[in-house]
Order: sequence, then C-alpha cells, then structure tokens
Amino acid sequence: MKKHLLCLIVVLTATPLLSQVLKDKKVEAYKGFFNFYYEEKQDKIYLEVAKIDHEFLYVNSLASGVGSNDIGLDRGQLGARRIVKFIKAGNKLLLVQPNQDFRAITDNIPEKRSIEQAFAKSVLFGFKIEDTIEGKYIIDLTPFLMEDAHGVAKRLKAQNEGTYKVDLSKSALSLERTKAFPKNVEFEALLTFDGDAKGRNIRSVAPTSSLLSVIQHHSFIELPDDNYKPREFDPRSGAISMSYMDYATPIEENIVKRFAIRHRLEKKNPELAMSEAKQPIIYYLDPGTPEPVRSALLEGARWWNEAYEAIGFKDAFQVKMLPDDADPMDCRYNVIQWVHRSTRGWSYGASVVDPRTGEIIKGHVSLGSLRIRQDFLIAQALLNRPFADSDTNNSPMLKMALARIRQLSAHEIGHTLGFAHNFAASSNDDASVMDYPHPKITLDNGNISLENAYTDGIGVWDKVTVAYSYSDFDESIDEKAALNAILKKAQDQGLRFISDSDARAPGGAHAYAHLWDNGKSASEELERVLKVREQAISNFSKDNIRNYEPYSVLEDVFVPLYFFHRYQTEATSKLVGGLDYNYALKGDGQLITEVLKAKNQKEALKALLSTIAAETLAISKEKLELFPPRAFGYRKTRESFAGKTGVAFDALSAPSTASDMTLEFLLNPQRANRLVQQKSLDHNQLGLEEVLNELIANSFGKTHKDPYLFEVQQMINFNVLKYMMNLAVADAAYFQVQAMANKALGEISKNFSDKKRDVNPYAAQYVQMISELREHPDKFKLESAPRIPDGSPIGTNACDYILK
Repeated sequence: MKKHLLCLIVVLTATPLLSQVLKDKKVEAYKGFFNFYYEEKQDKIYLEVAKIDHEFLYVNSLASGVGSNDIGLDRGQLGARRIVKFIKAGNKLLLVQPNQDFRAITDNIPEKRSIEQAFAKSVLFGFKIEDTIEGKYIIDLTPFLMEDAHGVAKRLKAQNEGTYKVDLSKSALSLERTKAFPKNVEFEALLTFDGDAKGRNIRSVAPTSSLLSVIQHHSFIELPDDNYKPREFDPRSGAISMSYMDYATPIEENIVKRFAIRHRLEKKNPELAMSEAKQPIIYYLDPGTPEPVRSALLEGARWWNEAYEAIGFKDAFQVKMLPDDADPMDCRYNVIQWVHRSTRGWSYGASVVDPRTGEIIKGHVSLGSLRIRQDFLIAQALLNRPFADSDTNNSPMLKMALARIRQLSAHEIGHTLGFAHNFAASSNDDASVMDYPHPKITLDNGNISLENAYTDGIGVWDKVTVAYSYSDFDESIDEKAALNAILKKAQDQGLRFISDSDARAPGGAHAYAHLWDNGKSASEELERVLKVREQAISNFSKDNIRNYEPYSVLEDVFVPLYFFHRYQTEATSKLVGGLDYNYALKGDGQLITEVLKAKNQKEALKALLSTIAAETLAISKEKLELFPPRAFGYRKTRESFAGKTGVAFDALSAPSTASDMTLEFLLNPQRANRLVQQKSLDHNQLGLEEVLNELIANSFGKTHKDPYLFEVQQMINFNVLKYMMNLAVADAAYFQVQAMANKALGEISKNFSDKKRDVNPYAAQYVQMISELREHPDKFKLESAPRIPDGSPIGTNACDYILK
C-alpha cells in the first residue's frame, strides 16, 4: 500500500526535456496524470498541459475547516465538482467548464454543436502560456490555486460573519499533500482571509477572528472509462438521482434523462450466484477517530456488506482504516471522517459523481464528533438515578450512545452509496437505517429501559435499495423488468419509501413519513412517549449528575427530557389534515393518494391536546427546587431553557415554549386549508371548526385551583389565542379559514362575560387582543415564545447528504 501511495518526486538539475522557462529554475518534478513542477524560491507550481481539449474532473474541497457548524465550513468538506478542459486561445490556455445540463447524445456532430452553442459554458481561469516543449504547454498554476475556490469569503459574508478576502502575503502553497499519481494530481494551498469579524460564530472559533487560515484542496482527476452502464432512476427505489436534458431525444420520449447515482460494481464471475467483485467498494475510516467510537463506526459501516451479499456479491463492501500516509481528500479513497466543531452539528454523506453518467467516484462521510455526547446526555436524563452509587456508572449511557453511532455510520455511508432518506421506514418496523431514528425507550414494570433504543443492522428496505441500484444482471435478463420485480416484491411486503420533501415541511401531510419518530401509529406512539416522559421526569433527581457537578449541569440534563416528546408531537400533528400517498407509477398497483380516515385524525388531535395540558407541561415544584440560578462559569447556551425571569429558572416559559411547539404545527395555515377542503369532500371528516372548538375547550375552558397550574394555563391560552389570530389574518390561509378563526375568536371574547372576567383576571387582556386584531389586522405580528432549545443537530442543513 505504501509503495502504491508514494509520490514520484525528482529533483531536476539537468533534464534534456525541461522547458526553457524551467531550466534556469531549481524545481522539483511531480510525474503523474498531469506533470507539474514546484519552485521553492518563488513558491510557484508550473503545470505541464499535454492534451488540449481533453476533459477531466476538477474538484475543490477544504482540507482544514473553520470549526463552526453554523458557518458550515468543515474539515474535509467537498466543494464543487466540474468536468473541465484546457483550450488554447492565442497566448493563453483557458480552463473551460462545458455545460453538462443540456446535451445532445447523438453521432450527429452539427446537432451536438448546436446544443453547445445554445447554452453558456464557464471559463474558470485563464493562464498565460509560459513556454512550450514538444507540443506541451507550461503554465503557472499558482494564481489559480491561491483563489478562494471553495467560496470561504462568500460563505462568511452570507452568514453575516464579516467581509473577508484572501491576503496573499499571509498565504502559501502547501506541499504536504500536494502529490501526483497516474490518474489524479492533488494540490493544496494555505489561504489566509483578512477581514472584519462581525459574527458571534466566527469569534467563537477563530484565535484571531480578523485572520482566518484554512487549507483548500484541488484535485485534477482522470474521468472514468466508458464501460460504466448508467441505471435508470425510479422514484420508488430510494436512489438519489442525477439528471440532464438530452435534445437528441425523439419527440415522443421524455427529454429529461434521470439516472441513479451509484458506485461501479461488477461481478468477477457473473455466471455464479455468489461472486467476488472486480473492484470492491472500500471505505476508509479516519485514524484520528478514538476508541470506543472507532470500533462502533467500523461495525456500523460494515452492516452494508449484508445487503451486497444478498444480491450475490462476496466481500464487495469493505471497511478499513485509512493508511497513515494516505490523504483523505485524495479522490481514490472513500473516506469516513471524524469531524470536530465547536457545537454538535449535522453529519453528512457527500459524493463526487461523474456528471455524465451518475457514477460515484468518491464517497466522503463527515461525522460530527459531539453528536455522541448528546445521546449520552439523553440516556443520562432518562435513567433513574444513574449516579446514585457511583460517579463512574457510564456503561448504560455509553452503550446507548455507541448504538446510535453505529447506526449513524451506516446511515451516512448509505448516502454516499447513492441512497436517499426513507422517512417512512419507522412505520415499517424500522425497515431502514436511512430514516432518522428517535431512541425507542420502553417502560418495563414502570422502569425505564434503554435496551432497544436503536436497531442493530441494516433493515429490509436497505436490501431493496441496494438490490435496485447494484444488482448485476446477465445480458440475457430484461433489466427494466428485473428492477420492477425488485420494487414490486418490496411493495407486496408492505415496505414504503417516502423522502425529504414529504417529511420535513412544517405543514407536512404524510401520515407515515416523519423525522425522529417511531411506531406504526404516530398518535399511539405519542401517547406512549408521554408516559415514558412522565415516568422519567418523576424519577429525575440530583443523582442524574455526578457528585460535585453544579446543579446548572442538572438543568442542562433535564432539557432533552422535558422536550422528549417534541418529534413525536410533530409527527402526530401531520395526521390532522393528513394524507396517505406513494410515489406511484401508472400500472404499479400502489395506492396513489387518500385522505387519512376521520377516526385517525381525531385520535391524533386527542393526543396533541394532551401535549398542551397544564398538568403535562408544568414542572413540579419539587423539581424546580433543583434548578438554582446558573453557577459561575456555566452560562446558558442555545441548548438551555430560555426564559424571562433573569437569573431565576423560568417555570412558566418552559410550558409556553412546549405548547407553542404543538400549536405552531397544528394551526399551520396549510393544514387548516386542508381541513376545510377535506371536510367539504366528506362531511364525516375532521374539520377546522371542530379543531378550533376542541382547542378552546382544552385551553380557555380549563380551570385550575392551584395558582401555579392556573398561571401555566394562561401561558398555554395565550399561545392558542395568538395562533388562532394568525389564522385569521394569514395570507396563506383560505378565506374560509380566516372566517372560522374569526368566529372562534368571537366565541372566546363572548365567553369572557363580566362574571367570568372576575374568575380570570386576564380576561380583559384577551378580549383587548382580539379587539385590536379586528381594528388593525395589518398590525398583527405573531409573537415568538421563548425559543425551544436545539433538538436536532445544530445548524440549518435541509438534509444530510450532498451531491457534488
């Protein structure tokens, strides 16, 4: 392996083929896919271009990062991938990126040329020709390498972190990983960005926030040969797709061509039911990963081999440790990197893909190192007095956290194998590691059990999607029919595939596709989760932290427990006005779409109403005594409870935040519109008017003798009122929705008669808010509740796979 990795470097003092420009310079020669020369005196790299108009792949990336998940510039982050070529223009070589989105796949040269001329191309850089030798051109590559190819300055500006630009006086080429190989050459440059730091995030991670130094990586890679056969994309398959428009397509056929992205995988002996691969898919783990995480990541990653064995490949998927002398940015290696940030953040799987065919050239997984600590924290909050007898009783928490890490490893690798999220898998007995799993905590005779928190191994859906993307068919087989048979078998088994756009939207409607949920029925699981939460809160004590830790740490441990139901609440809210549907194709026999039954919608509403009950959300006085003002040196963070009582713990804002979460989902204008529509089509369906009446009965209709519960109830009432007011004026709401919301507001106002105003001292304020809305609807602004602490990994990633 080491011999294979060695870079051929020769100190040239007298080489007869050396160009005139380089003869007078002391340079080191790197021989490979492109030959290039490094001159130490000027800190320059000269590139030898032997082929003009010859396409290759150019990929830029970050070898070292900034360390803030919010900013999003991580170590190992892949940048753009482009097919490029050098063309000669006078005394210049231009690095040109042809347009791959619009093509004409034909032998008709004029037709191909007409498409090339119809759409813009991009010239990435212009190089002065320094010299020629035997038909080869020598150019100074240095200015190109010293550009901000990754867009660091642009990213910082977009994030309002400050305006920066490259300071060349503080930048230099980096030779440690500047290497040449037969099919690729790798370059690196240390770039220093000088600027005026504006943002909190950049100041929190940079030693001198006005000067940021990162290493940017550039790869020139030989394109794969023409022996790869693209696989047609099917929206039912779970594959990630790439597409382009082919203008040579016959008029009666679809001009948009869609293919599944996947690694090249072929059997050595295709006639055998089980065969080794011509070239196995090998992933390499970052050697900087510590134990016991290292072993967990290796184990989880290797789960995938089971799916490849199921389609007749022996040892086709392998996981090894990255050799010490290998570069994780080298495109020859599929890599699993252990990435550090100042906050816990998203992990993601990125791929370098041949844009011509969809062939994956490199898979690159980035796993945030702080996420395992969050799972440890959740387990610590759930368990009954874990540190009552020993401060070193870490085993049960660590066991659950490592179980999650194994699953996370498999999940992110799945993206780099070409697989999308399947957010319906949790409703099919955890059929896929490509879902987002919430820890499945159970009650065993009233005791909290973590034993089945996370699944062990890939699921049955994962075998389906591997079979679709990677099955190697004999030439005698009708591939399209065989692929349809794979998906039909999965359909007959009751397996579902629903991905991001149908699971993430705040006004989402799919009844079975959710993030961080469990169970066949979202509402039944919510009721179960609330019982687990109730028991765990009842058990919660000072023994959920170690001796001599501040009680401020105990408060932080309590956060994920208090909001333990948050994602199951979101899932259940989608059942109200919900739909069941598939990515159906004509003739495949799948359900196309149907409205969720009224019975299921009403059960969901009932479960949701329990999440805004004062008894559910009020933190007991006994627990409140455990949360003093924050200890010196232990300030609140974005993962702490937010409040309005200064240094004191805010017992009323926590219920306000929790109820606000439920009501934001439930009274989403799109959901309200669907309720009106569904009721109009079926008078037996749950309607918006019924939802609003139930909300009023379970908020303003509740009374409590206990003064504390009474005040908690008012926080809930205020949230109910503001979201009804929002429906009354929302531009996104139907006129009918606005009318029903206004009617409900009138009922609230009417119910506060003079007599009732004496019972509720805040009645006049509620009535005034409604009156002001009617007088000045244009002035209404939806007031924010104290912010809910971060639950998902910190950051704004819409998904955790990136196609490059």
